[in-house]
Amino acid sequence: MAGASLLTLIDKIAVVLDDVALMTKVAAKKTAGVLGDDLALNAQQVSGVKAEREIPVVLAVAKGSAVNKLILVPLALAASAFLPWIITPLLMLGGAYLCFEGFEKVWHSFIVTDEELRKEHRDAAKELLDETVDLVTLEQEKIKGAIRTDFILSAEIIVIALGTVQAATFSQQVMVVSAIAAVMTIGVYGLVAAIVKLDDVGLYLLRAGSSKQVQNSFTGKVQRTLGRALLSFAPKLMKSLAVIGTVAMFLVGGSILVHGLADAHHALVAIEQMVGHSLTAWPSFQQLVISLVPLIFDALIGLIAGAIALLVVSLVKKLFFRKAIG
Repeated sequence: MAGASLLTLIDKIAVVLDDVALMTKVAAKKTAGVLGDDLALNAQQVSGVKAEREIPVVLAVAKGSAVNKLILVPLALAASAFLPWIITPLLMLGGAYLCFEGFEKVWHSFIVTDEELRKEHRDAAKELLDETVDLVTLEQEKIKGAIRTDFILSAEIIVIALGTVQAATFSQQVMVVSAIAAVMTIGVYGLVAAIVKLDDVGLYLLRAGSSKQVQNSFTGKVQRTLGRALLSFAPKLMKSLAVIGTVAMFLVGGSILVHGLADAHHALVAIEQMVGHSLTAWPSFQQLVISLVPLIFDALIGLIAGAIALLVVSLVKKLFFRKAIG
């Protein structure tokens, strides 16, 4: 009997863990948009420091991120336990913020000229080379700025993750949200460390392959080729991350808003049904188009919501600015 009871307990634990793993996987997919943005932002934040200080800066920001999550996870779980009704509004707010941030980036790319971007890069380079600039203070400012940014993104990740397991038991919520917080922290800053050191690895391989000992050998040629490829790939990866992160913000933010707004959700279902009926003669093509409809719809809702949010924020800023002047 005791043995049977133990096996039953183990079976129940296995079922719970399996459910937690499945919910964690779903939550991870939902938070992918914020993850892409988190990667791009943090990689950009630490890219302006000296090469030998990049990893220490990444570690310092990672520690700050862990502290952020130690604060945010209990707060989110307490809200879920005592104020469960607040999760959906927080989720909607997080979705709107994602759309706002994504649209702000798109808008900024249109209004900022190439010359202004080049000037920003030149000013940043001069700041690093200027001996009168306190690099320790500059580094600390970058770390604090990155941790502040991480706090906002971490809050979004945790609220989105909590929203996916809102119907689960409290113990499952604790396990899923804690797992997401830990995996995202380790994953993001591990990848950030790898990304910021790509160009250094490329430079090392290029120099090693150009040394007199291996310069004309096959090994030297391979090292030089890999070095040039990494040096060329690193800046392209940074740009790609920024673009992917922005697109993902519209998709994730738009999806949250669509599922939270009954009219938008009904409109999406109606569009899917209309598209499905119009393509019954081409079943393979029908499935492909139906799978794309929610993505396109979420992205459009995300764009519209982002534009509205940016307009509202801009008007509020102008209003307060005028009052401050008056």
